[in-house]
Amino acid sequence: MNISDEDGQILVKTARLVVTEYLKEGKKVELSKEIKSKFSYKSGVFVTLDKKENLRGCIGFPMPDGILHQSLIDAAIASSTEDPRFSPVRLEELNEITFEVTILTPPVEIKVKDTSEYPKMVKVGRDGLIMRWEFGSGLLLPQVPIEYGWNSEEFLGHACEKAGAPSNYWKQKSVKILKFEGIVFKETEPNGQVKRLEL
Repeated sequence: MNISDEDGQILVKTARLVVTEYLKEGKKVELSKEIKSKFSYKSGVFVTLDKKENLRGCIGFPMPDGILHQSLIDAAIASSTEDPRFSPVRLEELNEITFEVTILTPPVEIKVKDTSEYPKMVKVGRDGLIMRWEFGSGLLLPQVPIEYGWNSEEFLGHACEKAGAPSNYWKQKSVKILKFEGIVFKETEPNGQVKRLEL
């Protein structure tokens, strides 16, 4: 998956523009033809909003089901207004919020003979995880374990908790664990320069 730094800047600036317009006007912005044609392929995407180093919203689409430019708009609006963990973002907060966009590779199931092999198959700093069990699923982006200093076993445990399962549930045979990689672009400060995060 080839995404240039310039592409990353466009994606992050577009996410900010989409949210700003939506909070101002209550409608989705119409993207330019150039942006639409540049990002007309299918891809998973997440938009993360941080306010003074604290999470303020994060929603996205793990599977490459939608066209990237459309998914980006939906994820940006949802992360600012529909994340159930937070109250909707207000327009006047946007100057304190940094925007981050993660483009995802298609998730692949990790196949193991024995569940004790999972930690070896997960590379912190490269992989994001999706954990699926009988009662739902949970996803953690590749940048999360780095922010918290987790090893691969702790990462698996937190993915289970995100799915509403006990933290050691990844050891159950019935569980499906998928991994994916993410390319992450983030503003260095609100409205600031956009940098590719080296995970």
